[in-house]
Amino acid sequence: MSGEDLPAAAVVLTQVAVAQGLAAACALSKVPVDAVPTDIGAVGVCRTTAVGDPERAAAVISKLLKNTPVVLLTQRDGQMTASRWSAGSKGEDIAPVLMLDGAPPVVEQLLLGQVTPQELPGVVSSVGMSRWTAMRILAAAAKRRRA
Repeated sequence: MSGEDLPAAAVVLTQVAVAQGLAAACALSKVPVDAVPTDIGAVGVCRTTAVGDPERAAAVISKLLKNTPVVLLTQRDGQMTASRWSAGSKGEDIAPVLMLDGAPPVVEQLLLGQVTPQELPGVVSSVGMSRWTAMRILAAAAKRRRA
């Protein structure tokens, strides 16, 4: 499969400990992602990769996470890009190879279409999650942090 044959893909690397929490926050903000648990934190796999959609997802997620930056990795036509996002704004561009070097192998597999989120264990989608369910998940997480 050549680079032009690869479907576009985008993932947002976060430090959110639980995929369910990332999916809930995204559901409340109407950001369509599949949250994949990894050893370094949940990864948001963007459901829509049209120009501007992954960037909107990174902006919203970075705004939700306040002082914790996220990294957006995209792959279009075999070309990868990486950028840091914080407080809803795009920061510096980063060499994608550096980000992939420290990321779990599943990140590269997702970007290259070697695996889909649905094939992975523990994946939680923000799509179809009710507002009530999302709020309950986030409230429970907040309660655990206070305990």
